Amino acid sequence: MRHTHMLSQLRWCAFLLLTLPLLARAADPLPSWNEGPSRQAIEGFVTAVTTEGGKDYVPPAERIAVFDNDGTLWSEQPAYFQILFALSELKRMAPQHPEWQQQQPYKAALEGDHKALAASGMKGLMQIVAATHTKMSTEQFTQNARHWLESAKHPTSQRHFTEMVFQPMLELLNYLRVHGFKTYIVSGGEVAFMRAFAEKVYGIPPEQVIGTTFGSRFEDNKGQLSIQRLPVLVHNDDGPGKPESIDSIIGRRPIFAFGNSDGDLQMLQWTMAGEGKRFAGLVHHTDGKREWAYDRNSKIGRLDKALDAASRGHWTVVDMAKEWRRVYPFE
Repeated sequence: MRHTHMLSQLRWCAFLLLTLPLLARAADPLPSWNEGPSRQAIEGFVTAVTTEGGKDYVPPAERIAVFDNDGTLWSEQPAYFQILFALSELKRMAPQHPEWQQQQPYKAALEGDHKALAASGMKGLMQIVAATHTKMSTEQFTQNARHWLESAKHPTSQRHFTEMVFQPMLELLNYLRVHGFKTYIVSGGEVAFMRAFAEKVYGIPPEQVIGTTFGSRFEDNKGQLSIQRLPVLVHNDDGPGKPESIDSIIGRRPIFAFGNSDGDLQMLQWTMAGEGKRFAGLVHHTDGKREWAYDRNSKIGRLDKALDAASRGHWTVVDMAKEWRRVYPFE
């Protein structure tokens, strides 16, 4: 009997040794974050602003957290995903627009003439975006975007674009919401494109997605009601456009902001300029093996002025290679 009892104890100890690390990981709200300065800064900030009676306590209504999207919540290489969507849509829609075969920048995009397309600059890209994102109802555009997101694959990973989201940031979004934060996307991306997937992928509802917007018009076509998207740029939600839209749409200054590029600089500055305890973070793309490594000299997601501002302001800069245990959910 004693021998049997000892065996039972040994088996129980072995079971605990095997399962305790798994249980600890399961209880960890940020399992994809390594122990390090960024995780410590995030957890320290959240504890400080949510501890009732503490000097840094912030009421739930004021716990506003804003996140850029491209390069912050999902990857943005080798090109912004929305641009890849626009180029794909241009080819799909081309049979209905034979004039595009002779008009730039559409001709360059359809022929794969990257040199001519690059020469058209931002103006040319915006023409392509307008041609593929407007002159249709919001419902039709959303349907087009969702079809592409469900079918298209990333050119290097061969994963769906919505799989190219950062697992550590998904955990961070949930961690903040559990602690009473309201999470918003504030991105240079077009708002309807992001709303097509943000709730399913990030848990962020459409009314909490802010982005670049085109004009719109309500139409009643013999009882068929729709909101038609117009090829008129109403707001460019990049750079200074981000704090402007935060002020206009949210109406509260955030206490927590995360970005990854110079396009997020003013949003981070605006957040940190308020009173009380505040947090500004940057995702620094340092992992050339699991993702991409780029910053000051990149044509996409350039992180230069904001990196200097982070150093001066003691903001949190996440070293992706060192501080993220994994990058994508599928790893």
